[in-house]
Amino acid sequence: MCGMPQPPPIRSTASQRPRPDASMSLLTNVMEHSLDDGYAEAAARREAEGKQGLPRTASAKAWLAVGLILTTVVVTISAAETRIAAPTVAKERQELIDRIESETSAADALEDDVDALRDDVGERQREALREHGGDKGELVALLAGATEVRGPAFKLVIDDAKGAGGGGGGPREGSGFSDTGRVRDRDMQRVINGLWQSGAEAIAVNGQRLTALSAIRAAGDAILVDNRPLVPPYTVLAVGDGERLRTAFEDSADGQYLKVLQENYDIRVRTSVQDEARLPVAPSLIVRSAQPHAGAANTNDTDTGKGTS
Repeated sequence: MCGMPQPPPIRSTASQRPRPDASMSLLTNVMEHSLDDGYAEAAARREAEGKQGLPRTASAKAWLAVGLILTTVVVTISAAETRIAAPTVAKERQELIDRIESETSAADALEDDVDALRDDVGERQREALREHGGDKGELVALLAGATEVRGPAFKLVIDDAKGAGGGGGGPREGSGFSDTGRVRDRDMQRVINGLWQSGAEAIAVNGQRLTALSAIRAAGDAILVDNRPLVPPYTVLAVGDGERLRTAFEDSADGQYLKVLQENYDIRVRTSVQDEARLPVAPSLIVRSAQPHAGAANTNDTDTGKGTS
């Protein structure tokens, strides 16, 4: 029996396997789509904007030209004014420099005059001591530092410790100085007073003559003698019988104080005896007070004159 032809059976096709890079869609999109299209679009957009930004009408072009001309004129005028004013500014600057140099020279001249007057006053005072000092004139001039001194001397060279270290108790306990390896003003005071007490006739520190009115102070870490800074090492010259002066000083309390500084704080000390030493006159002689001598011409005048030089 004939029948109608049967359609072929329909086979179900298997589903396609997913791509391995399906989970990286963003990276795939970037790799598959070039950026050239974006650059082309951006270039086209800039070109369109550039064409639109240019003035299209004649009036707009005219205003643009006027603006450019005004800008050029302003810049030109400013440059011209600056160029014209340059010589004036240079002249004023030179005048200021000349004035500063002139005033500096005048100040230097005044300082020289002050120094000359100070030396003249000191010389007159020393001359007055020599002429009117009576029997004690030489002794007064010696103590006042008004005369130069020559003779045998005891020499002390005192210097800071290497590294300026040390510490702990001893004569500096509670002094407030964290650096106990440095020579301080009170150390120099004790040394100088000990030399006077041991019989020194005249003393100088680093070439600066000391008198009965000399002051040893501190300004920060510096030691001042009569307001003049000293630089270590400190060389102390004491005129007198050298050997005897050294023995008396080393046996004194101040000599023992210096020995403690040397042993406990590494303060460096060198001593020697010199057959001949020269001490200059004091840089300035200050008169604190004066009183007429009993044998003066005007004996009725009992007022006391006071002043400083």
